Amino acid sequence: MRNLYLILLITMICLSCGQKQQNQSSFTSDNMMIRIAEIEIEPNYLDDYIAILKEEAEASVRLEPGVISIYPMFHKENSNQVRILEIYADEEAYKTHLQTPHFKHYKTETENMVKSLRLIDMSAVDEQTMPQIFKKLGK
Repeated sequence: MRNLYLILLITMICLSCGQKQQNQSSFTSDNMMIRIAEIEIEPNYLDDYIAILKEEAEASVRLEPGVISIYPMFHKENSNQVRILEIYADEEAYKTHLQTPHFKHYKTETENMVKSLRLIDMSAVDEQTMPQIFKKLGK
């Protein structure tokens, strides 16, 4: 009976490791969609915009498995200049993101606050290092 439990335990561990490996391999940089959004905000709306953006970014990362990063930043010398590092598992994850209630809320609520928007598609220079960056943040 003890051997049976040991075999079951080993099997469960192996299956767990296999699932973990499968999850890690599904986020390969070959499929990832990486983008930088350059946004200029009307100065009198900056506080409102930032509050809505923070809600949207948090909800996207928390609720959407395919959203790896929605990381908003603003220029230190000109806080009306916002940049967002967006990383999606793949193009399908991005398309799904665009249909979520939190993104639609962000888009409609901030429409009159945005002076300009430029979306820049990017490619990773060092694909092997990217997973290490996110592992460090978890420590």
